[in-house]
Amino acid sequence: MTSENEAGNGTGEAAAGRSPGDARNAAEDAVQDAAPDEAPDEAPAEATDADARDDAAPGSEPDAPGEPAPDERPEKTPPVAPGATPAAATGGEAGGEPRVWDVLVIGAGPAGASAACAAAGQGRSVLLLERSELPRYKTCGGGIIGLSREALPDGVELPLRDRVNAVTFTMRGRLGRTRRSRRTLFGLVNRAELDARLAEAAQRAGARLRTGVTVARVEQHGPEVPDRRTVAVHLSGGEKVLARAVVGADGSAGRTSSHVGVELEQVDLGLEAEIPVPPEVADDWRGRVLIDWGPLPGSYGWVFPKGDTLTVGVISARGDGAATKRYLEEFTARLGLAGFEPSLSSGHLTRCRAHNSPLSRGRVVVCGDAAGLLEPWTREGISYALRSGRLAGEWAVRIAEAQDAVDARRQALNYAFAVKAGLGVEMAVGRRMLSAFERHPAVFHAALTGFRPAWHMFTKVTQGSTTLGEIVRTHPVAHRALSMLDRKSALSGSR
Repeated sequence: MTSENEAGNGTGEAAAGRSPGDARNAAEDAVQDAAPDEAPDEAPAEATDADARDDAAPGSEPDAPGEPAPDERPEKTPPVAPGATPAAATGGEAGGEPRVWDVLVIGAGPAGASAACAAAGQGRSVLLLERSELPRYKTCGGGIIGLSREALPDGVELPLRDRVNAVTFTMRGRLGRTRRSRRTLFGLVNRAELDARLAEAAQRAGARLRTGVTVARVEQHGPEVPDRRTVAVHLSGGEKVLARAVVGADGSAGRTSSHVGVELEQVDLGLEAEIPVPPEVADDWRGRVLIDWGPLPGSYGWVFPKGDTLTVGVISARGDGAATKRYLEEFTARLGLAGFEPSLSSGHLTRCRAHNSPLSRGRVVVCGDAAGLLEPWTREGISYALRSGRLAGEWAVRIAEAQDAVDARRQALNYAFAVKAGLGVEMAVGRRMLSAFERHPAVFHAALTGFRPAWHMFTKVTQGSTTLGEIVRTHPVAHRALSMLDRKSALSGSR
C-alpha cells in the first residue's frame, strides 16, 4: 500500500482540514494553554532566535516572540477565473505573471496539488512547479482509502481501476484466508492518472502549472532576495522565481526537505512491477487484493488489480536490497505470475520523519513525502499527502500575508502544531504497530484472519470511518493488546 487524536481537540480539527482562520485560533490557544511539557516538539526548531535573525529586516531587531502580530495585513487578491493569474497584489501586470507570487508550490503530486488548490481557492496567486511532464509514472501501489477520498479537492473524481471488497491474507505464502466486506474497502488507481487529475483541479482553482522545471536551490536571505518577506527559488536553467511563501512537496529527497532540515528515522525500500495479464487471470483478481506478511522484519507484499494489469510489490527496511529483491521474485513466482513479462519494474525509498523533525524554515513549509509524512506500518502515503498538502496550502496563505518574521514564524508553527496534533499522532501509533509487527507478525495474521473485531477495525480504517490512532485511543481491547505487545517488544529488546 505504498506510494491523531489525543492532543488538542481544536488543533486536531485543523489537521482534519478546518479553515486556517479557525484552525489558527485553535492552534494558538492550544500552544498558550499547554503546560511546558506539553509544548509541541517542533517549537524549538521552528521558532529559534537564529531564525528570527535570518528573517528579520536588515538592520532591525526581531519583535519579541510574545508580542501579537500586526493587525495590518495586505488586502487579499480578489478571486480570479480558473486558469487566470492574479497579479495586482504582487506587482505584476494584468494578463502576465506576477513579479512576486503569493504562494509557490514545488512538486505536483498529491501533496503539492492539494496545497495549490487550497491556496488558489483563497484567491491567491499560486505557481505550481513540477519537474516531469504530466502524466508521469510514480512507483506506488495506488490504494485509495477513505481518508484519501475525503481529503480530495472539490470536483476531483477518482480514476478508479478497481474497487476492493475482499482481502486475502497470507504469511510467507501460507495460511491463506480471504475476508470479504459487503461495502467497498478501498479503491485502486494509477498514480499517473490521479496526479494528472489533481493538477488539473489546481489549475481550475486558479493556480498556474509549469512542468519540466527543476529547482536548483531555495534562498531566504542574501543578495538574490529583495526583502525579508520574499523567498527566492532558483531553477536549474538560471531563472529566479520569487514568492511570499513556499510549499515544498518535492519528495523526501527534494530540495525543500533539505532546506528545511527534515530528519528521518525510518527508511524502507519498496520494489514493484506492473504486470499485464490475460483476461482470465485478471478476472480471478477483480475486486480482491492480496497482502502477504513477508520473511524480513516488518516486510509485506501486495497484489493490487487494475483492470488488465496487476501491481505486484514488496517493501522492507532498507539495508538488504538483495533480500528484498529475492522476496519479490519468490512472491511473484509463488503466485504463478513469473511467466508474465512486466511492463514496468521500479523501486523507491519511503521515508518517515522523526517525531520532532522541523516542518518549516522561515517562509518555507514542507508536506507529504517532503516532510516524511506517511503511515510507518503500512507505508500508506497518499492520505497523508492530501491532508498535509491542504493544511500547508491554507497556512502558506497566512505566511504570505505575514508582515514580519515573527508573524511568519507564528503561522509556520501553527501549521506544524496542526500536523503534529493530527497526522503526528497517527504516525506515533503506526510506529508502535510496526515495532510490534516486526516481532510478532503471526499475531497480526491470526488476528486479521481469525478475530472478527480485528477485521472490523481493518475495514473501518480502510473505509475511512476511523484511524489506527483513534482505535487505540478509544477501544479498550485494542489499547490493551498494543500495550501488551509494546511490553513484549521492550522485553525482547532488553535481552
